Amino acid sequence: MQIIGSEESEVHVRQAASIYFKNAIRRYWFETEATPAHLKISESDKETIKSNILQLLASAPTVIRTQLITVLGTILSNDFPAKYPGYLNAVQTMLQSQDPKVVFVGLIALKEVLRVYKFKIEEREPVDEIIATFFPAIQQIGAGLISANNVEAAEMLKLIFKCYHYTIQIDLSERQRDSASLIPWGTLFLQMIEKPVPTEGLPTDLEELEKHPWWKAKRWAYQCLNRLYTRYGNPAELVSDSKFMPFAKAFVTNFAPNILNAYLKQVELWVSKQAWLSPRVLCLIGNFFEECVKDKQIWALMKPHSETLITHFVFPQLCFTEADETLWVDDAVEYVHAKVDKLEDFTSPSTAAINFMTVMARYRKNAFMQILALANTVLQKYSEAPAEAKNPREKDGALVVIGNLAPLILRKKSLAAMMEPVFTTHVFPDFKSQYPFLRARACEMINQFSDLDFKDTNNIAIAFTGLMECLRDSELPVKVTAALALRPMIRHEEIYEAMKPHLQFIMHELLAMTNQIDVDTLAEVMDEFVEVFAQDLAPFAVQLCEQLRDTFLRICEDMAKGSDEADDLTDAAIDEASDKTMAAMGVLKTMGTLIISLESTPEVLNQLEIALLPVIQFTLQNAIIDLFDGVFEIIDSCTFSGKAISANMWGVFELIYKTFKESALDFIEEMLPSLENYIMYGKEVVSSNENVQHSIYDIIETVMKSDRLGENDRVSACKLAESLLLNCRGHVDKYLAPILGLIFEYLVPKERIQTVEFRVQAIEVVMNALYYNPSVTLRLLEENGWTQVFLTVWFTNLDKFSRVHDKKLSIVALCSILSVPVEQLPPALQSGWPQVLNGILSNFEGLPAAQAKRRDIEKMYNIGSDDEEDEGQTALEAALAGDDDGVEEEWVDDEEDVFDEGGEYLEYLAQQASKSRPADREDDEESEWDDELEEELYSESPLDDLDPYILFRDVFTGLQQHNPASYNELTKATTPEQQEFIMGLIRTAEANVAKAAEAATEAAQA
Repeated sequence: MQIIGSEESEVHVRQAASIYFKNAIRRYWFETEATPAHLKISESDKETIKSNILQLLASAPTVIRTQLITVLGTILSNDFPAKYPGYLNAVQTMLQSQDPKVVFVGLIALKEVLRVYKFKIEEREPVDEIIATFFPAIQQIGAGLISANNVEAAEMLKLIFKCYHYTIQIDLSERQRDSASLIPWGTLFLQMIEKPVPTEGLPTDLEELEKHPWWKAKRWAYQCLNRLYTRYGNPAELVSDSKFMPFAKAFVTNFAPNILNAYLKQVELWVSKQAWLSPRVLCLIGNFFEECVKDKQIWALMKPHSETLITHFVFPQLCFTEADETLWVDDAVEYVHAKVDKLEDFTSPSTAAINFMTVMARYRKNAFMQILALANTVLQKYSEAPAEAKNPREKDGALVVIGNLAPLILRKKSLAAMMEPVFTTHVFPDFKSQYPFLRARACEMINQFSDLDFKDTNNIAIAFTGLMECLRDSELPVKVTAALALRPMIRHEEIYEAMKPHLQFIMHELLAMTNQIDVDTLAEVMDEFVEVFAQDLAPFAVQLCEQLRDTFLRICEDMAKGSDEADDLTDAAIDEASDKTMAAMGVLKTMGTLIISLESTPEVLNQLEIALLPVIQFTLQNAIIDLFDGVFEIIDSCTFSGKAISANMWGVFELIYKTFKESALDFIEEMLPSLENYIMYGKEVVSSNENVQHSIYDIIETVMKSDRLGENDRVSACKLAESLLLNCRGHVDKYLAPILGLIFEYLVPKERIQTVEFRVQAIEVVMNALYYNPSVTLRLLEENGWTQVFLTVWFTNLDKFSRVHDKKLSIVALCSILSVPVEQLPPALQSGWPQVLNGILSNFEGLPAAQAKRRDIEKMYNIGSDDEEDEGQTALEAALAGDDDGVEEEWVDDEEDVFDEGGEYLEYLAQQASKSRPADREDDEESEWDDELEEELYSESPLDDLDPYILFRDVFTGLQQHNPASYNELTKATTPEQQEFIMGLIRTAEANVAKAAEAATEAAQA
């Protein structure tokens, strides 16, 4: 066996020790209650580490320095500045050294302290101090290094640029806005951009070349210039009263043109193949060009170059490349992730090029025409060329151009009308292309133009046939793009009907692809098909559900196998784990949709429930927290759709409770719908099973008492308590007093409750207790000294009870009080007895408006209506559609700015807020004004079927007949108007009784 040399062995030992040291600092530097005593770092040890960390950095080899930098960052994020007062002096000393290696470490130390403030909006005084004290010096260091050609100079320049970038991420200080700072720094950035990269020692591999220190330094110079312009220097991106507006106006006039010229020069060198640009640099150039389109001054400078940029900068980046083909062949799954299912990629040069192109097309008419002309020229050239001269890569680029302009083209009738011949001539033939990437592109074009209405119905049939053929393709990317394109094409009636005979095949292919590649958008396609074709899928719904279950469990097993318990996960590993999590979430959503869609078939639902039990059990038992939300939705769907709780689901309830106690405390809001279903649809079991009652109460108590949770979570606990009292009246007496005790922990102390929603919900728990048992509740209130407090809080907040359920509950609670003989009432209520009637009448006055508002919201969301073409929806569609030729309205004159939509919206909100905020209200009191609670449209309650008019009539007339003393006390102060209003309520009640009797008779006859 070969013995490792002592020197090499020592390096390994030191590296392992440095990793252990780094992990210990990261975990235990910031001490918590959970920190084991033997692992706590003493204050003396901390001081020793802080005193020596910079010297260690200076003397350590590179592999160990990397770990120590992480250590330094952890210390600074916790201790600087208060507990590390001498840090900046030590850094300054290092930067003044004559030893380049010491200066290098000084720059690292400066970068790490600025990293702490990179995203901090407040407490930025140390940043201002650093900018004033250090930045002139490090700018001078950078200016001295710019002409050097060694790697060490590149590394130091990269650190200098990073330091600057960290300070401008969130804010641009006044000092940095001054030309005395901007000019030398801007000059340095431009010099870096224009500096030819030294060729000596450069790697030939392009991926390695991009990571070379000189290209990293260049990238950070570009990032600094981009940030200066896009966040602070472009007037079109700022609201009118921005503190940066004066700076922006000067910057766009005096400095931005220099940046544009430098970028254009680099593009010219790249186009002529005189220079190579890294993908990240190409991306940053594209990002900058996109912003240049918006400002009239910079656009005037760019406009003469627009056609050249479109043809030679944008278009080549959109064509299918050799690198794309290599990735497709070597790893089709990764190709799909990178090219087909990608989220917005902020580092992709092709994405930046597309964004630049689409912004030009959207706002600058001349550029739009240039882009379309280029695409048309390329397509015509391909069509007319002999087979051996055709360039399929360029054709792909032309279709990418047109596809990305689809939203603009479709909004202009004259252009949309021209697209059908484009499809018949240039797109449909590619369904059978010998080039797989063109087959995929044809599918993508169908997807992007799914809103195009073909005049010839045969073309719709050709599109569907082509997609189905591609779904059978042997190439995975082609299959995936075909599947994604099928989803939006459902809107065409012809395709909707044509799909039905193929549903089982389509779903089988979707599941097969999901098992091959974790793409959450495939799950979205499945979800859409399940929702739209629910009844057609019913015959094999159970089989589909079992396949979905198996897919889900497979993904979860892959997640478990691929999980890396090490502290340092690679970006690739993190991305892969995220992909799998998203795919699992998508499958869960599809299963939930399947259950909801088949709620009218109880026999199928029971089988689906059995099929899904392993999914629920696996997720909860293994505490896969990322999937808790989806699994609780599944449980909600199962328990809600069946309107009953099976024995299997009661077993799940026990698992929910166990999971809550062990790992799901923070998920009470997600658990609430399921728990409410258990109480509502399993009320017989809850009413008779003390273990279940105890579990529910324990959840309520735990949430109400936990220091970890906030008011949103306590709202959920209150709703759970309300559900228990409403559904199990007379069966949970033992929990009445404890629940009230929990509520008054918050209602009694002033300022204990911060939000309107929590206050309303807490009051409603007490109202529910009054409805549950008014005599016992009133006695408990009186015994604990809560009566006066509660009545005051309740009646002063009556205006907050704005929803239908709130008003109904107020009425039934107050009517419950009326059922108690006046002599048994607490003194506070006896003296204010007429106020109870006033409260009832007040709620009845607001009830019709609340009911009308709820109906309007239900109509808006199309709840309770089977007519999908109602007037509201048509009006909404018309509003969204806008003018047929609306695209022209977005084109602005070349002498005008393109104002940022986000900025305009923020400015509009600020203006509206200043107009609508009450003049006498202080800023720190804004939390409650205009804080009306929203209707909970999908929430069910035993009060839904209760008629408050009939209840009031029965209680009021019963009081009049059987307890005249209480009645006289109650009504002694009523005005004639109130008396007439009461008679109106009674007439409404009698009309409702008659209507109900008539409906019952008609139902019996039917």
